[in-house]
Amino acid sequence: MPKLLYQGHASWRITSDEGVVVFVDPYCGEGYSTPADIVAITHNHADHNATHLINFKGSTVLVYPKDVLVNGNYTSLVIKGIKISATPAYNSHHDKRECVGYIIEVDGVKIYHAGDTGLIEEMKELADKDIDYALLPIDGFYTMSPSEASECAELINCRHMIPMHMHPGLSFDMAQAMKVTAPQAMLVRPMEEIELEKKK
Repeated sequence: MPKLLYQGHASWRITSDEGVVVFVDPYCGEGYSTPADIVAITHNHADHNATHLINFKGSTVLVYPKDVLVNGNYTSLVIKGIKISATPAYNSHHDKRECVGYIIEVDGVKIYHAGDTGLIEEMKELADKDIDYALLPIDGFYTMSPSEASECAELINCRHMIPMHMHPGLSFDMAQAMKVTAPQAMLVRPMEEIELEKKK
C-alpha cells in the first residue's frame, strides 16, 4: 500500500508501492533524509517551500505553481507514474495567480492537498473527482476555519478528511483539530505514517 507521513503544519511525504517519494510543502518535521523523487510546492511562502531540507537525487523533479498554473489554466503532470493535478487555492492572504492545491494520484489513491486556501466556489468541481484523502487547512486566519474545512469535506465528497495547518507558528494544535465536525475526519499526528487504502 502507498503510505502518507504527516510531518506537521502542511508538510507531507507520500511513498508509492514502488518506492517513489513525493514531498508536499516541505518545512516541518523530520523524514527528509529519504531521497525525494518529486517535490510539490503549493505556494512560495517560507513555511511551505523549504526545499533546502530535501535530499535531492539527480532526477528529483520540483513542481511549482508556475509549472501547473499556466495562463490561468490548471494543468496536470505525470512524473514517475504519479499524476499531479493543480487545483484553485486562494483567499485574501494568497493570490489566486500564485497559489495552487494538488490532487496527487498514487497507486489508485487520490490525495487532495488543498494548499493555503479559503472555502472557495471552485471546490464544488471536486465532488466528482473521487478523492480518497483530503488534507485541509483549518487555522481560521490564513486558511479555512475548522467549520469551513468541515463544510469543504462534505462539498468535495472525500472519503477521508485530515486536518492540517492548524495554527500559525505551530506544527500541530489538538484543540483546533477537535473543532472539525466532518464525519469523515481522521486525526493524523506529526510524524505519524498511515497506509493509504484504495477505494473498494
